Amino acid sequence: MKVLELLDEIEEIVDTSTSFPLTGKIMVDAEEILEIVKEIRVELPDEIQQAQWIKDERQRILEEAKKEYETVITDAKRQAEVMIENDDIVVKSKMRADEIMRIAEENCKQLKLNTFDYIDSILFNFQDKMDQLNATYFADMFNKMENTFQSVNATLASNRSEIKDLAYKTQMDKED
Repeated sequence: MKVLELLDEIEEIVDTSTSFPLTGKIMVDAEEILEIVKEIRVELPDEIQQAQWIKDERQRILEEAKKEYETVITDAKRQAEVMIENDDIVVKSKMRADEIMRIAEENCKQLKLNTFDYIDSILFNFQDKMDQLNATYFADMFNKMENTFQSVNATLASNRSEIKDLAYKTQMDKED
């Protein structure tokens, strides 16, 4: 292959070139090197150029495939969601859940009403007991208070009468 020979020639030029001391640099004939590079380009087989085209085409195909893959996955997810939403089991489950919620709400409402009735009956019974206690004890208490007032009034009247008698006797004793 001529390309390998040309590369060997460049290598020989570099090896045989005059070097600058302490710099590691060499002096070459630029025209000679450029001429060899041009020959290499001319000699490069079409396969290498095709390989570059294939590489570029491969990259383009991979990018297209990736985009198509993402599109297919997105569409499949959307279709799966639609199928799940429309699936007979899901529809029946939603209907059953709605029915259970309706029954639960009715039961809750009935429990509230029963609780209100129970509390009202307790309050009614308490009110009745209070009326009974009032009737029983208030009348008895009123009678006791009335008797106490009458007793106090009787004691006061007796004490006043006694004081009047003592005052009368005292006045009578003074006149005698």
